Amino acid sequence: MRVAVLTGGGDCPGLNAVIRAVTKSLLSQCKAEVIGIDDGFLGFIERRTRPLDWRSVSGLVGLGGTVLGTSNRSHPFNHQGRDHSQAVLDYAKELALDALVVIGGDGSLAIGHRLSERGLPVVGVPKTIDNDIIGCDRSFGFDTAVATATEAIDRLQTTAQSHGRVMIVETMGRDAGWIALEAGIAGGADILLLPEIPFSLDAVAARCRERAQRQRYTVICVGEGASAIGQSRTVAQIADDPSAPERLGGVAHVLRRQLEPLLGSEVRATVLGHVQRGGTPTAFDRVLATQYGNAAAQLVRERQFNRVVTLSEGALGSVELAKVAAGRRTVPADHPLLVCARQTGISLGEA
Repeated sequence: MRVAVLTGGGDCPGLNAVIRAVTKSLLSQCKAEVIGIDDGFLGFIERRTRPLDWRSVSGLVGLGGTVLGTSNRSHPFNHQGRDHSQAVLDYAKELALDALVVIGGDGSLAIGHRLSERGLPVVGVPKTIDNDIIGCDRSFGFDTAVATATEAIDRLQTTAQSHGRVMIVETMGRDAGWIALEAGIAGGADILLLPEIPFSLDAVAARCRERAQRQRYTVICVGEGASAIGQSRTVAQIADDPSAPERLGGVAHVLRRQLEPLLGSEVRATVLGHVQRGGTPTAFDRVLATQYGNAAAQLVRERQFNRVVTLSEGALGSVELAKVAAGRRTVPADHPLLVCARQTGISLGEA
């Protein structure tokens, strides 16, 4: 059996732990030959691979990033204005692949689904710090991102208290506010603004004024995809990336400019950006990534292709690639954490 592994999309804590677990499980249980594809689907397009053996993946469980490299501008169906999907399939045939393990978010898994429809056996592993994979309660990398954002909020709390300021912390989260929600609660934020709930600027300002009278400071945690009622999302730039041409970012600075004239307090903004997706994974993410990698190897061994490994209600399982490719998992309006936030006095910026 010959199996290829690639990492697609943005980097994420725990990628190397998955690569390690997939490889070691396939080597020990299937005696498979494992091949690493360099730089995501770009490696397929440019025909760049490397062998993965026991030694090459040893010691990776706590290493951040991905030793295989990744690229989020290498869509096989639209790379530099051309469709390279047939070339990818031809190269997979030349490599005599029995399966391809795609470790990626919804964009990479959607590509995997399209390739699977063309005859390439694919198994997916959910990777995204946004935690927005349909059918999966927890993607690896999310816990590390939340821990990083929580630490940042903890540090900004002391500055807010000392100076009597309004501090705005912007987390990642294009369409799903899971990072802002969990980090905001864990860090003791006073206001949470999520992409799923358009906020009222007047309601946010009123809460800040109320806190200025009572406790002198306010901490606001906002997801990058959040927007005020009737306003569009804040776009930092338009990128040459077919899967996500709009690069969001800067809503914290927009909110700062809008709030300051309405308040008597100083308002400062901090955009955490890529610091959330770098560095070493937490112990939770190392364990989860290892479980996912092993589960992916089991799907390959059992020839259960065109499926994605998942964690649902505490149990490992899998769903069809087509289901994951259909959309994103966002924070539902009745989610227990939203209920908890409201009941513990955290404002969601609602009118």
